[in-house]
Amino acid sequence: MAQLKPTKTVFTVSQFLDWQRNKTLKLKPMFQRREVWSPQLKSLLIDTVVSGLPMPIIFLRQLQDLDTLKNTLEVVDGQQRLRTLLTYIDPASLPDYDPAKDDFSVRKIHNSDIAGVSFQRLPSTTKAAILDYEMSTHVFPSSTGDDDVLRIFARLNSTGAKLKPQEIRNASFYGEFKTLVYELAFANLPLWRRWRLFTDQDIARMQEVESVSDYVLVILQGIQSKSDKKLTDAYKQYDEALPGSAKVESRFQRVMDAIDDSVGDILGTTSFRRQALFYSLFTVCYDHMYDLRKSYLKPHRAVPLPADLHARLMRLNDKIVNRTLPPTIQEAMDRATAHASTRKARHDFFKKDLKLG
Repeated sequence: MAQLKPTKTVFTVSQFLDWQRNKTLKLKPMFQRREVWSPQLKSLLIDTVVSGLPMPIIFLRQLQDLDTLKNTLEVVDGQQRLRTLLTYIDPASLPDYDPAKDDFSVRKIHNSDIAGVSFQRLPSTTKAAILDYEMSTHVFPSSTGDDDVLRIFARLNSTGAKLKPQEIRNASFYGEFKTLVYELAFANLPLWRRWRLFTDQDIARMQEVESVSDYVLVILQGIQSKSDKKLTDAYKQYDEALPGSAKVESRFQRVMDAIDDSVGDILGTTSFRRQALFYSLFTVCYDHMYDLRKSYLKPHRAVPLPADLHARLMRLNDKIVNRTLPPTIQEAMDRATAHASTRKARHDFFKKDLKLG
């Protein structure tokens, strides 16, 4: 196969809109046909553009009609992104526009400033930001054959790295629960690293996001077992709406900050940097501060963690390391299982030993 050298450039949304209106953009891809995007994902894309954040590269191929000498640009990859933008800005530019499939609005969870607002009603500065948004684009020359492009994209989509369950959830959901969890995971990145809970490789594969999902479920549903199915079910259950999401966010962050203030300086050197034990530390601190028996939607003033929690945690860590705990409790500490019974056993012991009741 001859070496392909696409032109690497940027085009604005306004340029793509002009090409679509002038019928010089062939929007439907020949090479990759994907399912229609969900309204949530479309909403997230508009916020990405308004916020000036980058998006994946658009791939085009030049087409030249030797009879009419007319040039067109064929979308090889990026159809859904471009279609979403065109639908939002000017649905009339799409000859196959279908309100049932194409219509959507920006959601409050993604951008509260423009939630439910059509493009025509946006402030002029926001309209300009969308139209002037630059998308990195690679353009293959008209001499590029179908077989060449197919080979390239076969390689692009064959990395050999199997997606982890959390990476699949990331690609499948775009609603309230996912947005909240990702914001919390990102906001606490310095703590994950300082506490040595996750390596950079863990973070690259979204392991900290999966754990935050698990911690948030403690607030929503109490202590339970962890499984990929349970996490996915939670993403589905709270995708459209998460009642009291602001309260969940506030409580989660208060607990994290309280842990950092009390024992953050030693956490990375103790047994509590292990995922199973940190889960139990988080749950027992949350229980002390807000009471797991009470609904998170009911008003409840946070109870401060004890001033000497630092010393209490070090004493408990010594017991875990020196294996001086009762056999059944020691086994619960040693095992990394996430069964509800094991988690509850650890929780009850932590609560008693740390005097957090």
